[in-house]
Amino acid sequence: MTSPLGAIPANLAGKVVTPSDGRYEMLRSTYTTVGRPAAVVLPESAHEVAAALRLAREAGSQVAIRSGGHGLAGSGTNDGGLVIDLRALNQIHVIDRSSRLVRVQAGARWAQVAEALAPHGLAISSGDHGNVGVGGIATGGGVGWLVRQYGLTIDHVRAVEVVLSEGTVVRADANTEPDLLWVMRGAGAGAGIAVAFEIEAMELRNVGYAQLVAPVDPAGDTLRRWAEVTAQSPRELSTAVTLTSHGDTAAASITAVVALEDPSVIRKMLEPLLNIGDVTVRQAHIVPYTQLVPQFHLHANFGQMPSITTNGLLTGLTPDAARALVTAATGPAPAFVQLRSLGGATHDPAPADMAFAHRHQDVLAIASIFAPKERAVLAAAWRPVAPHVDGAYVNFESAADEAAFARAYPGRTGTRVTDLWKRYDPEGVLLPRPPA
Repeated sequence: MTSPLGAIPANLAGKVVTPSDGRYEMLRSTYTTVGRPAAVVLPESAHEVAAALRLAREAGSQVAIRSGGHGLAGSGTNDGGLVIDLRALNQIHVIDRSSRLVRVQAGARWAQVAEALAPHGLAISSGDHGNVGVGGIATGGGVGWLVRQYGLTIDHVRAVEVVLSEGTVVRADANTEPDLLWVMRGAGAGAGIAVAFEIEAMELRNVGYAQLVAPVDPAGDTLRRWAEVTAQSPRELSTAVTLTSHGDTAAASITAVVALEDPSVIRKMLEPLLNIGDVTVRQAHIVPYTQLVPQFHLHANFGQMPSITTNGLLTGLTPDAARALVTAATGPAPAFVQLRSLGGATHDPAPADMAFAHRHQDVLAIASIFAPKERAVLAAAWRPVAPHVDGAYVNFESAADEAAFARAYPGRTGTRVTDLWKRYDPEGVLLPRPPA
């Protein structure tokens, strides 16, 4: 059997989806990006992933790896190349309850992971939407609802099963292939295809959950007070802010999650947020963690939210930075702006411990624009913010150029990432390709 990529190996028969296949339309795109790949491969094992990679190498084809396809970067598809879609690799298994060690395959979605771990009283902080795939977060970072208590998802990855570009399957842990483990935790996309992870989960069943709304003044004082409150709060409190534009004014919609279930303690932790401005409390509950990444989030991705995104990490929120964020959200061509609290456990690892080196910043700011707006509109909206940022998070960046690489992997980290990408993928088969 042949395809636009050449002869299909026997172990991939029926698993290579081309444009003439009825399944293609629902497989070709991600949530944010409409793609037109030559084929989408649906492997069911690490060895079939290796076969798909060999197929791409022999054809000289561009490769995109997709674990869930919900990511803002849109990197899980391409035009004219091969997409390796890991959705069939979705098993979740508790290896050892006493040490909270779990094995999660890369194609699982976080709603499935939360549901599988809930009966064991365990959870993994893992993004903020149940449809996000494990592989993208667990190789790039992982800023979730519990980020200040748990840290990043990658901070708790203890081993990774990886398919290298030449088709071999290896285990990377602290004793075996430690360099590969280092790069897979933060810059895995250019080193190999992660097919499974061993992750240390946390003890958790229920959380405090509140939604608050506050008007945002043009000077951004409300945002500065939010950042100050969060930075001074116990690490059990994590927050996320969405700026909603109303002409030249904005409102902050704040989601607060407390990784505890004692009502009096939750109330005490939330109270300082009520003083950042004219705050309205829309709801406050104690809920199972599974409700934050619920099963109903699971859906097909077919490019239904075409957008491009950029981001920056901030060390504190200065008056000028806060004002710039409000301008980005309310200017003549506003962007959709979101903020995530960091600090707490995200500061625990040393910058050199893994490929994600950003261990002192307090806020992650994300800006997106939606079709038909083009990249120039995003650049204009982000321009006032850019001078204030101190690094970037690779999973929330649509650009794949050298400047974006330098923001995500600064200095010695970037040098080591580039060297390891060249070691483990010398032919540059995987994306993103190392900068020249």
